[in-house]
Amino acid sequence: MNGNPAHATFLRLPADATRGIAGSVIVPVPYDGTSTWQKGADAGPAALLEASAAVELYDIETAREPWRDGIRTLPVLDVPPDPEGMSSVVRETVAAILDRGELPVVLGGEHSVTIGAVDAAAGRFDDLTVLQIDAHADTREEYEGSSHNHACVMARARERCPIVQVGIRAVDASEMPGLDPARVFWAHDIAGAADDSWMDEVAGLLTGHVYVTIDLDAFDPSFIPATGTPEPGGLEWYPVNRLLRRVARASRVVGFDVVELLPAEGHHSSAFAAAKLVYRFLAEIGAARDA
Repeated sequence: MNGNPAHATFLRLPADATRGIAGSVIVPVPYDGTSTWQKGADAGPAALLEASAAVELYDIETAREPWRDGIRTLPVLDVPPDPEGMSSVVRETVAAILDRGELPVVLGGEHSVTIGAVDAAAGRFDDLTVLQIDAHADTREEYEGSSHNHACVMARARERCPIVQVGIRAVDASEMPGLDPARVFWAHDIAGAADDSWMDEVAGLLTGHVYVTIDLDAFDPSFIPATGTPEPGGLEWYPVNRLLRRVARASRVVGFDVVELLPAEGHHSSAFAAAKLVYRFLAEIGAARDA
């Protein structure tokens, strides 16, 4: 991959393919320090980058080639083992990307990598909302002795800005009092919805700038089984893509992440779907900005 296995690039683009363009910056964060069931999400970024080499560069739905907007890939982020230290490194990295007017795209790793990215975005944009697409609420104040555990991601996010949660179908009883029913779109409700009007409700809750965090366990495990904590009854590919389109048109997406890919033998399609999702969202973001 570009002659340097330690620095694989998204889509296997040559490092200088879009030099000088302030586009998107892929940030691989192979961190798996707080996951509590299946380990291995630290291999997720490498698997996603490898699979991205097979993604077609032309996006049919937007009639665009998003790579031409500029996509560069950072070397794998070197982070300490503790989640607080890791979050600090991610925050500094994402803040520098935002300062250059670029779009950070963080590849996990487990979901705790989101904490630093959201912190950086909230520090730059006063009107930020975080949109979470996920099976789990992740709103525990503390878990296994850490406030920066993967189960605490959205608790930390809501300390910085409003949040909207989509696809949720697994929570602890202790989380329920802190959830805002008007801002949680339960999987069992939206899966049985007659139309996409719920997506308009989601878009209506967003502010001028939005950071989107996508945990791959939001999808049904029949589609993406290679994740650490799969939950049945998940979302499907096209509805999620339609939601991302509406989000990109309703607000300015200032960053996003795709997390919790846990590569598994025989399930290479999960890594490909994750890579395709990144590229599709970049296509929708670019199309919205061109409109």
